[in-house]
Amino acid sequence: MLEDNSFGIIILLLGTAFLPMIAVTVTAFAKIAVVIFIVRNALGIQQLPPNIILYGLALILSAYVAMPVMNESFTRLESVGFQYETLDEWQNAGKIAMEPLKAFLQKHTDPKQLEFFSNSTVTIWGEGLAAQTTDDSLAVLVPSFLLSELTRAFEIGFLLYLPFMAIDIIITTILVALGMMMVPPTTISIPFKLMLFVFLDGWTKLVHGLILTYA
Repeated sequence: MLEDNSFGIIILLLGTAFLPMIAVTVTAFAKIAVVIFIVRNALGIQQLPPNIILYGLALILSAYVAMPVMNESFTRLESVGFQYETLDEWQNAGKIAMEPLKAFLQKHTDPKQLEFFSNSTVTIWGEGLAAQTTDDSLAVLVPSFLLSELTRAFEIGFLLYLPFMAIDIIITTILVALGMMMVPPTTISIPFKLMLFVFLDGWTKLVHGLILTYA
């Protein structure tokens, strides 16, 4: 049985090797991770929570957002009933499984980014290869989606950074007015920022807001 489906095992192993790259580039991971790390930097606590916890949170939330896409892909593949013993079956299965993913990427991609990468194929790839490429090609969708996600992540991060920056400025101004210029502003501002973040239930609101951007 194992020998009969050796080709399928090889494909599965290759797919597993590229799984980390797939998780980062075609899911919500990039935006969620960037926003979370910006918030941590804005709080001024550079090492807390640890990187592994934040990456784990971003990965779990990305899987949560991607669950409907994965479920639809699995349902479509299950309805076809491939045996996965030939290259043609794997190619057809890949095309079927990619349809929900392409719909997800198109929904959350900035049309301007998609237009740029689509139009640039003639310049970068040449007319021959560009003629075979459409707007729903993964080669065009993936960079457009990833760039769109990074842009939105920094927009969100900027807005979240402003209140914490205001606290830093206020604390610094008060210390200067009191003549306490030798006292590091972060010594006082960090507790205030943490108090504000905890009082507003910051992690919950941050996670809920990021999830709802994919509604």
